[in-house]
Amino acid sequence: MKRVEVKLSLPVVAPLLDVIRELSVELEKNLAAPQALHDLDQEFRGAWIGELLEGQKEDVRAMLALFGGDFFTDGVVAFDEDNAEPIVRACTAIRLQLRARRLKGIGDESLETGEIEMEGLEDPVRKAFMCYLFLATVQELIIQHLDSSIIGS
Repeated sequence: MKRVEVKLSLPVVAPLLDVIRELSVELEKNLAAPQALHDLDQEFRGAWIGELLEGQKEDVRAMLALFGGDFFTDGVVAFDEDNAEPIVRACTAIRLQLRARRLKGIGDESLETGEIEMEGLEDPVRKAFMCYLFLATVQELIIQHLDSSIIGS
């Protein structure tokens, strides 16, 4: 089994985990990418959205599991074939929430390039932006270092 371990700086990552945990509470109740599905039967629509929401919750739980007690001991997170795909999806869901809720005033190009004057941002927005970049980096690590067969190709 292919496995990637990454050592992270606890003082840098810990505040970002607070942002992730706050958003995970929102993602317990709301889809990161809401689905209209107006043309579907109400019961079928409810079941469909319920399944999507349950999958999203499982993905976010898998990502949060990376940052359990062991992480605070050694600062290491590990990605493998069991958690890679759910973590990529969880990162996407959280990044969508960050964009919609905390980073509204920042354009898409600036978010994707990371070219933002950090000094000009208020602390909550700066934390949200750093979290956005951190999650993008996690996604890139998984995609670059794990075999494509692991992430659903």
